Amino acid sequence: MFHHACGGKVAQILLAFLALDASAACAQATVLRYGQAPSAARSIFSLPVAVAEREGLFRREGLEFRVVIPLPGGADRMIAALHDDTVDVTHVATPFLVRAALAGSDAVAIAAEFNNPIYTLVARPEIGRIADLKGKLVGLADPAGSITISMRRLLALHGVRESDIRVKTIEGTPARLNCLRRGECAAVPLGQPQDLLAQSEGYRLLGLSIDAVPEYLYTVTAARRSWAAANPDTVVRYVRALAAAFGIIRDPKRRGSVVKTIVDTTGVPAAIAERTLALYFEPGRNVLPRQGEIKLAGLAQVIAFMGEAGQIKPPLPAPERFVDLQYLRLAGIR
Repeated sequence: MFHHACGGKVAQILLAFLALDASAACAQATVLRYGQAPSAARSIFSLPVAVAEREGLFRREGLEFRVVIPLPGGADRMIAALHDDTVDVTHVATPFLVRAALAGSDAVAIAAEFNNPIYTLVARPEIGRIADLKGKLVGLADPAGSITISMRRLLALHGVRESDIRVKTIEGTPARLNCLRRGECAAVPLGQPQDLLAQSEGYRLLGLSIDAVPEYLYTVTAARRSWAAANPDTVVRYVRALAAAFGIIRDPKRRGSVVKTIVDTTGVPAAIAERTLALYFEPGRNVLPRQGEIKLAGLAQVIAFMGEAGQIKPPLPAPERFVDLQYLRLAGIR
């Protein structure tokens, strides 16, 4: 009886020590404020960070990860949030980072989140091929944006110049899909999941943006050089967690949990989430980085697009100006 009583007390003491260790670990966790635009928070582009959060990868690295959505403001607000101390690191589309850096910001990319976004050129059922769009109305995005530039290149691959079609500028994938459904547009570029929904409704897939632009760097995690230099350990731990998330996303055995994350984040049906991942990985299309690595060739393509759209005056800057690769290297990522 004495033995059992002692054993019980020892167990209680051990549990108390474990509880103290756990609370100490929580107290020591480093807070990391991550900026995210409202448009990205519920989109497929939040997938790497959403997986890292749900799988406890930030906690494993000793980070108390907090998503901050600066309001008011959209994608163009994300670099400003670094400067007014709203966030420590931020999700940002590369053109906004490049523009801000050229205007004097010390913000740089520390890891890649999305390489090639796939925009699908979807048409009314009677349009059999891209060449059939001549003389028809095509709904495109911002004339200076990467979607429209990639679509122009896709059309050109099939012998269709912009002067061969009528163009209507329509911002946002949902609005472009509505134009197609109304019968006003003969074809429009759509992102996921709307392109898959449109195909399930009988609309025809004509081509993918990635066929015309195979190398691109779409979104990155950015930080101020000064902040990252003062907090290198925090940055490396963030990069390691992100790299682990990409490993899970690419693991066929984890497909079910990744699909659930997409469903819970974006609200699309599981079948559409499955088809989105199949589009990305079967075959592999370099849509997502392997470990968060930054490909300078993809960033050079962004800069070239910005030059083509007249957003940057020549001579065009080198992509190295907008990145700091040391934290990827310290995390063991090449």
